[in-house]
Amino acid sequence: MNVQGTVHKYGDHIDTDVIIPARYLNTQDHKELASHCMEDIDKDFVKKVRPGDIIAAGVNFGCGSSREHAPVAIKASGVSCVIAANFARIFYRNSINIGLAILECPAASAAIENGDEVSVDFDTGVITNLTKNETYQAEPFPPFIKDMIEKGGLMASLKAGKGNA
Repeated sequence: MNVQGTVHKYGDHIDTDVIIPARYLNTQDHKELASHCMEDIDKDFVKKVRPGDIIAAGVNFGCGSSREHAPVAIKASGVSCVIAANFARIFYRNSINIGLAILECPAASAAIENGDEVSVDFDTGVITNLTKNETYQAEPFPPFIKDMIEKGGLMASLKAGKGNA
């Protein structure tokens, strides 16, 4: 599985309140959540993001509260992958559960810039910055997690008869 898109770059410690502000947590509507994704840090994000685009960030992406709304808002906005130096652990798990691909790669996190065109090969973990002609190595997903993401998350995977581990 491969994805390619334009990068929207953010810094360190991007918390779930920035990803989806608490004032919008009264809805479970994915499109509504997506329409407010990142608005407190980047008011134009929802106007700029295109299906397949990628978010790159620094350390501790998704810190803060454990709300599942944050990865849902990112995925529903069309983002195909989030690359960061590392993720808050509950955000990491919530992302996998809803089928949002996320990769930890400090080298890519440091080198990728806003607007770069990047491709990701989930089978190998290779991140290619097409703008700079550079590659970075992330740890590829284990097969069961890759399967879960491809099927749209934990529940979709279970409904398809997989993921009985």
